[in-house]
Amino acid sequence: MSTAPPNATTVGELRAAGYGARTLREELQANLRARLASGEPLFPGILGYDDTVIPAVENALLCGHDLIFLGERGQAKTRVIRALQGLLDPFVPEIAGSEVRDDPFSPVSAFGRQRLAEEGDATPIRWVPREERYGEKLATPDVSIADLIGDIDPIKVAEGHHLSDEYTLHFGLIPRSNRGIFCINELPDLTEKVQVGLFNIMEERDIQVKGYPVRLPLDVLVVASANPEDYTSRGRIITPLKDRYAAQIRTHYPATRELELAIVRQEATLPEVEGITVSVPEFMTDVVAEITFQARSSPDVSQVSGVSVRMTLSNYETLVANALRRALRNGEKEAVPRISDLQALTASTRGKLELEYAGTEQSEDEVVEKLVQRAVRTIFDERVPLEGVASVVDAFDQGWAVEVSDAMPATDYLEGLDEIAGLRDAAAALAGGDSPARVAAAVEFLLEGLHLSNRLNKVGVAGAVRYRSA
Repeated sequence: MSTAPPNATTVGELRAAGYGARTLREELQANLRARLASGEPLFPGILGYDDTVIPAVENALLCGHDLIFLGERGQAKTRVIRALQGLLDPFVPEIAGSEVRDDPFSPVSAFGRQRLAEEGDATPIRWVPREERYGEKLATPDVSIADLIGDIDPIKVAEGHHLSDEYTLHFGLIPRSNRGIFCINELPDLTEKVQVGLFNIMEERDIQVKGYPVRLPLDVLVVASANPEDYTSRGRIITPLKDRYAAQIRTHYPATRELELAIVRQEATLPEVEGITVSVPEFMTDVVAEITFQARSSPDVSQVSGVSVRMTLSNYETLVANALRRALRNGEKEAVPRISDLQALTASTRGKLELEYAGTEQSEDEVVEKLVQRAVRTIFDERVPLEGVASVVDAFDQGWAVEVSDAMPATDYLEGLDEIAGLRDAAAALAGGDSPARVAAAVEFLLEGLHLSNRLNKVGVAGAVRYRSA
């Protein structure tokens, strides 16, 4: 892998140092082969794609193909694309002053060719770090050919240059990404006219500006992202442009709750308060992830738009924040999220879902409430055998009732706990500890699970809820 020689500042010094020029694709292929041989991960920190997306990316790069990533929102498409710059050399030389990163040995622009012809081995060079060799543009309907490719600069024409002279050009983003990677996010949002303008770059590897005979052979990897629905819908992307992307790579959401939570734990930025310990029971983290999984299969939610991992992440952070807020108000030293904290997730879930019927039958909040209930019921059924809590149901049938709220101190849950047969033992099995906050979280989970299983009744009482016999 090339590194910048410490004393090479001219083309002559670069030649004497034995620097061997290579194309962008040769560079990516060589660095990928070295990465594969060493066992070093291609995309550090990106989870769940080891057997699907990553092998397809490796194959495309080994073939030198341009890539497009198809996937719903929140599937790390842009993150994967940005990680590709890690396969670039740490530094490459360019002719100093070039707008298109001219290779010192084979410049493509008129500026580069003229400077090399005039100054020869004395031509100064600049070392370009890999971070500068990655460009990105979010496609919107107002993006023009001039933005991506370039246009005639009237000021340069006024200075005396002929219209057919390359010196009259103002280069767009893609020529300025020469010898690098350029990403177009949400490709179908480009107008058809701009999409047509990409043909030559994708196939002939050059640019044409308006009707003037300007040829600028580029060495650039053009990567794109798109939602599959937009990509395949008639009128959103023209067929010849599809054909020029040799590799279409389908991304996906995490296949399991465990993988979803691994991503969340890696990415979450949890609020912290000095003197308060945060403990999140496994059954609560499972509920948060299951809410997202329920949304991804719900007929009430548009599956075309998808349900991002960002929803799980936002909900997890909000759940912890609500528990911390309670601990601060009650002067407690441990914050443990519990079922009553789930009501706070409505705010962090709104906007993450697109309803199938645009709210004409159910409001967004009603849909969220049903998703939460189904998630809690699913996790309860997985973790709590009903025969193990039969004595708890019997105690409520004998007249017991329990009132809870998200503001109630954890110690209040312990009062009378031993009076309800089996409740302490069942809570202890779930709590993962005997602190009041942990026990309170387990008690609420058991009571809500029994309610959703139609074993207990639940009624609202002035900012709290009361569980009683069904």
